[in-house]
Amino acid sequence: MIQERLQHDISSKVLTWFDKSGRKDLPWQQNINPYRVWVSEIMLQQTQVATVIPFFVRFMEQLPTVAALAQSHEDQVLHLWTGLGYYSRARNLHKTAKIVCADHGGKFPNTVDTLSELPGIGRSTAGAITSIAFKKPAAILDGNVKRVLARYHAIDGWPGQSAVSKSLWQFAEAHIPEKRVADYSQAMMDLGATLCTRSKPDCDHCPLQTDCLAHEQGQPQRYPGKKPKKALPIKTTQMLMIKNPRGEILLEKRPSSGIWGGLWVFPQQENGACPEHYLDKLAVKASTVNSWQSYRHTFSHYHLDITPIEITLSDSPKMLMENNQQLWYNIQQPAEVGLAAPIKKLLAKLSQAQ
Repeated sequence: MIQERLQHDISSKVLTWFDKSGRKDLPWQQNINPYRVWVSEIMLQQTQVATVIPFFVRFMEQLPTVAALAQSHEDQVLHLWTGLGYYSRARNLHKTAKIVCADHGGKFPNTVDTLSELPGIGRSTAGAITSIAFKKPAAILDGNVKRVLARYHAIDGWPGQSAVSKSLWQFAEAHIPEKRVADYSQAMMDLGATLCTRSKPDCDHCPLQTDCLAHEQGQPQRYPGKKPKKALPIKTTQMLMIKNPRGEILLEKRPSSGIWGGLWVFPQQENGACPEHYLDKLAVKASTVNSWQSYRHTFSHYHLDITPIEITLSDSPKMLMENNQQLWYNIQQPAEVGLAAPIKKLLAKLSQAQ
């Protein structure tokens, strides 16, 4: 089947389209090097280009090299990442920078296999770095490319299934051109992002329309198959927004692993628990306690129903900041630390109320 479909090879058509219509002014397409390609690829995982651009620009301004990233503090990295979500990406970015500097002399490996051994770098990201930065033949298969290939070859099923994934990788590798591998990788990602979109594919302007099986069938939205839905469990928590008399907010740092790993959050306790129980640990009393409307924050694998409770202290607690795991956060002069999305939103509401 693969050889049959390769009679209508797609690389020349995609490259011709890219030369005329592809995007070439994205920040990570300038001054291309392995570090910039790597950071952009990690940021673009499960995130739209328009969202990533300002984050990438700011990240490069503060951490322009892999050495700068390796020498930075985790809090700075997570602060620059705040708002992008999937924070394990940022933590792995930091880990990998340290490994590249310590074990590879500050230079990225130039093969897919070696790159794939680094934290947070999967096969597709390794392929992007290899093909775009080093201009060596390597397949990529991010979400956009999966969609293009699944439609072009009419591959049924959800790409998360091993058989479907295997088929997509076979086609991805078979279509790699002998020349212009960097442009081809960029072009395939661009095609999926701009024309072969998830809900409204612009088939009329697609360079692959003539031989695309999904277009021939008249049902491009059928491909790729969707992930089977399952009911998400629901968890609940109280978030204690504790303010001292100066208006600073108490935050605690989460453990490096797990949800919101390494980020700063409000103290939490079980829903229905008495807020004063936590205050007893600080040996302080509250002057006011105000429960806010509960709301839901959804992760990929569960819903979290959050009840924010605003607490104003009558006195500043005399407490030790053990191992720098707690801080008083000044909303007007915020510290450069990583914040979980719900925390950032609640802090913004607290700021508006002050």
